[in-house]
Amino acid sequence: MTGDVPLTARRLNRATLARQLLLEREPLPAVDAVRRVVALQAQEPASPYIALWNRVAGFDATDLDAAYKRHAIVKATLLRITLHAVTAEDYPAFHHAMASTLRGSRLHDRRYTDTGLTVEDADAMLPDVIAFMAEPRTNADVLAWLDERFGVSEARAWWALRTFAPVVHAATGAAWSHGPRPAYVAAPTPPFDGDPAASVQWLVRRYLEGFGPASPQDLAQFTLLRVPVIRAALDAIAGDLVTHAAADGRQLYDVAGATLPDDDTPAPPRLMAMWDSTLLAYADRSRVIPQEYRPVVIRRNGDVLPTLLVDGYVAGVWRPLGDGIEVTAFRKLRKAQWDAVAGEARALLAFLADRDPQVYRRYGRWWTSITGDETRVLGTRSR
Repeated sequence: MTGDVPLTARRLNRATLARQLLLEREPLPAVDAVRRVVALQAQEPASPYIALWNRVAGFDATDLDAAYKRHAIVKATLLRITLHAVTAEDYPAFHHAMASTLRGSRLHDRRYTDTGLTVEDADAMLPDVIAFMAEPRTNADVLAWLDERFGVSEARAWWALRTFAPVVHAATGAAWSHGPRPAYVAAPTPPFDGDPAASVQWLVRRYLEGFGPASPQDLAQFTLLRVPVIRAALDAIAGDLVTHAAADGRQLYDVAGATLPDDDTPAPPRLMAMWDSTLLAYADRSRVIPQEYRPVVIRRNGDVLPTLLVDGYVAGVWRPLGDGIEVTAFRKLRKAQWDAVAGEARALLAFLADRDPQVYRRYGRWWTSITGDETRVLGTRSR
């Protein structure tokens, strides 16, 4: 089925915000919220927490703590070969869909091949590695065991294996459940046992539920899977999908009956986490990031700064500074918009207070080159 009216860029923006719970916070448990938004990028341990704070009414960080601890939500290397938090229900298919990409990214990388180890060596070690990971192990634990068990003392062997093996991060009790000294454990869910193509179809359908309508190129950007692989999955589940024309003529795919808010649907301001998946889900980043701001927000090394959304689009960046949240707006904001952002800043300060009031401080170097229309420190706590 094809939609009759081409979708404007603004309506696509509103569709993304609605499905990502950014038009209105909803009262959901952490697991249900992650299921709704599909995947939260998680290389910074605080980011999934801040992402859910933006999306869940009355979000309690201990809810995500508990979900991590019981492995109802798992953190693992998946999409775009980066760490993501996903539900235990989605993990087996997501991992299976990404396995070839994850494997190739490491076993054909010079950092692995220069060790003198081969693909066959990795395959031979993998079953024993997974068995050893039946309980949480630190990097040091695994390296010592690899040396003892296989005579492999090269750290890059474990760097490769942990990327594509079915292992997830174990909660370590750090401020955000996972800290700078990670631990790993074998995936707590059974491996995906369907047709190999079915895992990609699962991933494609779930992506469209959380980020559609979208093109094959958008899916390729989100996953790093090849476009022909994605097109094959879209063709296989075509009976469950609808298509839309974008205003620029692109054909977009979506799940039937999905939310498509009107162009003029209000979008409240949000102070988004670093690497929020909404900013990275499309080949055309202008769905959420105006083109002129993209080089500021997405740095050359891949860092994606914590951003301010105003009317559904990136309008600045933020960071904790002293007793407040420093917000640099790239364009002029009205007084009512600043007032709304100030309310978000006060709430974010309260949320961070018990965990890490100066979250993301190690990325402060980027702010030396950031300029904007206006910078304010908001939500300042009394001393």
